[in-house]
Amino acid sequence: MQWSLVIPLKPLALAKSRLADTAADELRPGLALAFAQDTVAAALACPAVRDVAVVTDDALAGRELAALGARVVADEPGTGLNGALAHGAAAVRAVRPESALAALNADLPALRPAELARVLGAAGEFPRAFLPDAAAIGTTLLAVIAGRELLPAFGPDSRVRHRSSGAAELLLDAVDSVRQDVDTGEDLRAALALGVGPRTAAATARLLIPGQ
Repeated sequence: MQWSLVIPLKPLALAKSRLADTAADELRPGLALAFAQDTVAAALACPAVRDVAVVTDDALAGRELAALGARVVADEPGTGLNGALAHGAAAVRAVRPESALAALNADLPALRPAELARVLGAAGEFPRAFLPDAAAIGTTLLAVIAGRELLPAFGPDSRVRHRSSGAAELLLDAVDSVRQDVDTGEDLRAALALGVGPRTAAATARLLIPGQ
């Protein structure tokens, strides 16, 4: 099964505010872009991924991610994360009506194509499925097979909300790179320990992170 991924990305100037204790204001937009670039590059290198649509209104991010091979979809609803994902899913389905879809976080800088392929393979066994994040509170991936609606419920406690909505929870080991999103300094240290992509490695070289 081949998948189309939808990756939402808020304007870089507003991204990663919870990294304030680790990165200064002027560094966080660059970090957010680096995370997204490494996420998109790894996703496009995954054999199970046909294409990637990034939903964003950030001009710089749009140019950089399009250069990697992503399709950029303007965030026309402007209603937040779940609105952006629903809009991106509709844009993909307008071109590929029978596509299997997966929403993926933009802040997975340690993402490994083989681990993503394993998660997508497992997701294809269910009409709708999700992968919880490393903290077991949120969600990093929500997937639906052809003919099903994405119905994203990202945000606080999204693991509980996705499970309550009927999505199957994927209980997989050895897919840490797909679980490890980055919101805090602790998350960033965990991602660095897994091994991040080249753009994140370059961006974090300017930071002094204990335990890096």
